[in-house]
Amino acid sequence: MRIREVRTGDLPLLQDIERAAGRCFRDIGMPEIADDEPLPLDELARYQRAGLAWVAVDEADVPVAYLIAEQVDGNLHVEQVSVHPDSARRGIGRSLLDHLAERAAAHGIPALTLTTFADVPWNAPYYARCGFRPLEDDLLSPDQLDIRAREAAHGLDRWPRLFMRRPV
Repeated sequence: MRIREVRTGDLPLLQDIERAAGRCFRDIGMPEIADDEPLPLDELARYQRAGLAWVAVDEADVPVAYLIAEQVDGNLHVEQVSVHPDSARRGIGRSLLDHLAERAAAHGIPALTLTTFADVPWNAPYYARCGFRPLEDDLLSPDQLDIRAREAAHGLDRWPRLFMRRPV
């Protein structure tokens, strides 16, 4: 599996990957997450233009997974990582996270952060296996608290969520 930067033509495919990956939330009683629309193309393009968007591609150079990130508190914050279900359980998500960690290390960035659902098996437990550790709420920075507030405004706080950090 090859990882490369997102191209403009890939952006609609990222939305398709996100929709497909989200369907599994329906099976665990989270239909609101399954039905949530992916980020709009212009917002995905913003990550692409910033050089903070990557895809894992198949042999035909078609994206099967993606990761977008942003800089928060001097770290790289994983805004979204999604793998199409047809390509799941092959280490692709971990490869994208490792790719981001390598980029962070090359630029002297100390850690990766993310927010995730605490009780969803392919969320917090998965990220823990990838080297992320929970951050206590009382240690969150103002920028991290802003992320938490945006997620709450979007309704994500209906289920337990947590911030996680992975040193680079």
